[in-house]
Amino acid sequence: MTIFALSSGKGRAGVSVIRVSGSQTKQAILSLTNKEDLPKPRLAALRWFYDPKSGQKLDHGLVIWFPNPNSFTGEDVAEFHIHGGYAVVAGFLEALSNIPNMRSAEAGEFSRRAFDNGKMDLTSVEGLADLINAETESQRRQALRQMDGHLAELYEGWRHEIITAMAYLEADIDFSDEEIPDDVTSRIKPIIEKLYSEISKHLSDGHRGERLRHGLQVVILGAPNAGKSTLLNYLSKREVAIVSDIAGTTRDVLEVHLDISGFPVSIIDTAGIRSSDDVIEKEGIRRAEKRALDADLKLVLIDQSQPSSFDDHLRKHVDQNTMVLFNKSDLKKEEFKESSLESIGVWPISAKTEEGLDDFIKAFEAEVEKRMELTDTPSLTRTRHRSNLQSALDHMERYLHSEHFQLELLSEDLRMAARDLGKITGYVDVEDILEKIFSEFCIGK
Repeated sequence: MTIFALSSGKGRAGVSVIRVSGSQTKQAILSLTNKEDLPKPRLAALRWFYDPKSGQKLDHGLVIWFPNPNSFTGEDVAEFHIHGGYAVVAGFLEALSNIPNMRSAEAGEFSRRAFDNGKMDLTSVEGLADLINAETESQRRQALRQMDGHLAELYEGWRHEIITAMAYLEADIDFSDEEIPDDVTSRIKPIIEKLYSEISKHLSDGHRGERLRHGLQVVILGAPNAGKSTLLNYLSKREVAIVSDIAGTTRDVLEVHLDISGFPVSIIDTAGIRSSDDVIEKEGIRRAEKRALDADLKLVLIDQSQPSSFDDHLRKHVDQNTMVLFNKSDLKKEEFKESSLESIGVWPISAKTEEGLDDFIKAFEAEVEKRMELTDTPSLTRTRHRSNLQSALDHMERYLHSEHFQLELLSEDLRMAARDLGKITGYVDVEDILEKIFSEFCIGK
């Protein structure tokens, strides 16, 4: 069945693009242009478009013809560039639906056909989805690198090394009576040890790729009226949170998504942490502490004018993922002495007068970049990658530390490790995850 869909954004626009893919693509071009010949491949042709049923003109625009296999999906593909008015697009889609053996595409169906026809592997498909959803420069760069196949190249390289090791082992099993060197099995161990080390290093990346996809989670913590909402508004460059001298104004979690030096960051303002008998305030504090446990980075504000507010409830959240800010330096009544804090660092500021905030912002941006900056090696970007890589490691570890010497069982461990790596790129047994991956796409892609 040939599919079609609006591939550009919905709504009024100067130009809209409608994509067609499948065996009936040629017929669709001929029917809509009322011509007997196709335009030259991959060259835009200016044409009048007609409704095949009524013969009425639909619009005047461009058509581009991509014969298989040199197209996005690997099938015959056409793109119609038409005017983006609602009536024009609706009329064009209706005309396509009247052509036999054509139907509207489902979400992600063009990309699914590209995968099925070997034009993309699963990591490239996921990279394309990330590119469509990218909101910051760093997200765009990571998605492009994955879509271009850098991640697949890394994983497939590892898989082929395991397959090479398996070939040695299988030869030892199948041709044990032949003249095969006695040290064939011992040659395999260094290969697996090297792969084990490389994959372990790849996994211990601090979830850099996932953080870049979803955004760094930064939680602002402090006692009531410590200046958390003022800091949030400063970072957001707009009044997001209500600022008041009344303690306990913020009772729920308030989240803002920002672009910090090209990196996606979610700043989360929370209820003031203190002992309380108020049911609503206690729930706000519970939510604040839960978000703090899940946070990638914490900003703890200490009110210098009220040293007693830095009690055990707040102190327990200060660790090596915490930036401590001594706020209200303009109001401090006495020197705040605290030398036992194990944190990233301490910054004296005044959220009200903005004193000291420039130095803090520079340090904050550096911390964000350190946690998400792209490295030379492609980062894994999804939980399913991490899960399959860990499973492959488990099989390799069993191979390396096995107490038995049955070659068939050792070979099975390597086969399962290679299978786990193949599941990431989609070259083996991935039917159970295909629907989930392609459902992330919009119609027309």
